[in-house]
Amino acid sequence: MDRREFLQVAAVAGAATVTPTGTAAGNVPAPLIATFTDNHVTWKVFEDFATRDGVIAFLSAHGEHRELHKSAEPTFPTADPPFLGLKIADIGMSGPDLLADELLKSGDPDPELVRAAAPPLASNRPAQQGAFAPRLSWNTFVGTKECSDTMPVFPQANTRTYHPNQYFEELRQQNISYDRHEGLVGGWMPAVRKVFPISANSYIEAIIFGDVDAKDRFIVQTWHRTARIEDGKITKVVYGYSYPAYPPARKDPPPEAFYRALLRFAEYWDRQLHDVAPATLPHPVWIDMAKHAIAKEIMVRPGGVYPKYGAVDRDYYGSEYDGFQDVFTSSVYTNLEWGRFQPARAIIDNYLTDFTDDKGMINMRGPETAQFGLTLSLLARYLNYTGDAALIEKHRSKIAATAQMLVAMHDESLRLPMDAPGHGLIHGWSESDACLAATPETWWQPYFANSAFSARGLRDISRVWTNPSQARAWRDRAAVLQKRTIESIEQNVRRDMTPPYIGPLPGAKLTFRESMATERPSPQQWPHRPYAELLQADILPPVLANTVIDCMRAYGATTMGVVANVGRANPNGRAILGFISYGYAQQLLRLDRIEEYLLFLYAHRFHDHTPGSWTAGEVSGITGGTAIFCIPAQQTIPMLVRWMLVLEDSDEDRLYLGKGLPREWIAGGQENRIEQAPTRWGRVNFRIAGEKATVELAAAKAPPKELHVKFRGLQPREILVNGKPATIGGAHRDTAIFPTSGQRHFELIART
Repeated sequence: MDRREFLQVAAVAGAATVTPTGTAAGNVPAPLIATFTDNHVTWKVFEDFATRDGVIAFLSAHGEHRELHKSAEPTFPTADPPFLGLKIADIGMSGPDLLADELLKSGDPDPELVRAAAPPLASNRPAQQGAFAPRLSWNTFVGTKECSDTMPVFPQANTRTYHPNQYFEELRQQNISYDRHEGLVGGWMPAVRKVFPISANSYIEAIIFGDVDAKDRFIVQTWHRTARIEDGKITKVVYGYSYPAYPPARKDPPPEAFYRALLRFAEYWDRQLHDVAPATLPHPVWIDMAKHAIAKEIMVRPGGVYPKYGAVDRDYYGSEYDGFQDVFTSSVYTNLEWGRFQPARAIIDNYLTDFTDDKGMINMRGPETAQFGLTLSLLARYLNYTGDAALIEKHRSKIAATAQMLVAMHDESLRLPMDAPGHGLIHGWSESDACLAATPETWWQPYFANSAFSARGLRDISRVWTNPSQARAWRDRAAVLQKRTIESIEQNVRRDMTPPYIGPLPGAKLTFRESMATERPSPQQWPHRPYAELLQADILPPVLANTVIDCMRAYGATTMGVVANVGRANPNGRAILGFISYGYAQQLLRLDRIEEYLLFLYAHRFHDHTPGSWTAGEVSGITGGTAIFCIPAQQTIPMLVRWMLVLEDSDEDRLYLGKGLPREWIAGGQENRIEQAPTRWGRVNFRIAGEKATVELAAAKAPPKELHVKFRGLQPREILVNGKPATIGGAHRDTAIFPTSGQRHFELIART
């Protein structure tokens, strides 16, 4: 059948939910499909097949009820023509981000238009067909916290050890996997679901998940259910466990064993993520994506702690990547922002114990200078959030050594002649891969981000450090570095260009594209990282930060609103930087460039993640090719979703609430909520729906001096806070700005 027809049929069907009595909403029968006993409790399993994405419901003899929702997204292009009608050659060769310009023409971007702006990740069909066509790459994986490896799952629904096409001849059809839908079972849980359409009223569904009760150290045991559904009924089903049957010693499992394992799987993953701050958004997919990213990291890290950059393949699962700073910083940041303090503690303890030496140097081939500053900042954030001084004390000498290493590098730069472009700026690699080149000294440069993030890290750690003399010295050093960084950037702005151009390091005479095209090798290679880190450090005045962003948008450093993986201009495509780019997005939010922030969020979701299975790529093109998975890319969505609800000011005693929410989510009156969101002032509860908002601050710590609550989509003429008028401010005059004055609870009403 035509794949678009299948997509339309599925959409029209809607989504029924199964009630405890075993009937679906709308009086559609939800058949009983299994009965099993677990821990002396009898459970019945019902499943709604009236719609393609019906739920699986468990009902116990004690009245307990559990539903696992299914999802499915098309893995094939649905837009014709692609690229919003633009030519890929124009998109690739252009300095300005043409797709972003189109998507931002009408204010907040339309997420469905963003989805349609380029083919989905891994949607290309191989040119070669037949028996010798290339084998498709895996697009997701399953596993558990306890197992030290993961099991890849391929588009055809097979793993390395189990192949459903042995039981379903339809799955042997040429190209059937390219017309599939893909999703998860359990909303966010790592149970893979694949849907292969056969006709307008029939499809094959495959479900795969890791056995959470298995004890193997490296082998992920897997459960499988493959079923043909016709006219809303199962006409054939095969259950599997890890391997094909080898009777009489190994037989396919009975249905009861599969559903018992599925219930235990759901309970297991609930326990793993029990500490995630509860949140609700009008579109649950964003919370599901955030939690799924955390689940993927738990599966990737052996024991949930030991760091790994990728999964499955030697690249990037090899030990040479284990100490990579971005694995550490992105993980700590995500876990802290979502309230997962114990995992954050274990990850910090592991990294400082096994991957940091007494000189503050890391056990990894290519240190990235700015990331040392981010490390210090995150350690300060951990202490502010948790109050866990014992962990900081345990590693006090290594933390101090990290700070002193940056101080020593700064001292070295101060010995340069006063007229040297890099005088007073920290020299060092920005990108880890610089260490692999024949001449790594080419990239030993005074990138602005090196000094900016060092300033941020030294300032933040100085605020929590208990040695007064060290704290004062680091604070003073941070001020010097900030001043010199701003001064150097202002001296190096090329105002002969429109918009003004700012390179990633002082003294650059060429733009980064010009440099990469003419200089061999180019000190401006990998400019995306120093730009993103410079902005995330948040030490620039707003005018200068805006100039940096405008420069990136105009000269080739963004793709569809996300930081680009910058290379020479290419008429065949343009790439998205899936990892390390979140700092750019954070600064968009700080500067109230919310439309661009939302475009970043949507483009990252739709074009750096595989559809449905949500596997994020380190770098992804926009022409439907594949990408290599890495965990720092996976952590981007959780951070962006958290910040759109709750964001701390870097330096001021100020907290922003609802700053990044889409206008339609507010104006539509739907609930946007997060509970127990960690901040340096303690946990925060925040809810906004239409013209009403509430804020509750923890009693354990002093509250922030000032709150900013944003009502995007409204044009309030007055905002009452606990019955009293508040100052209305913000770039769009939509924000209630008010002092806390020692209060903990606030009721806000916006009058339009």
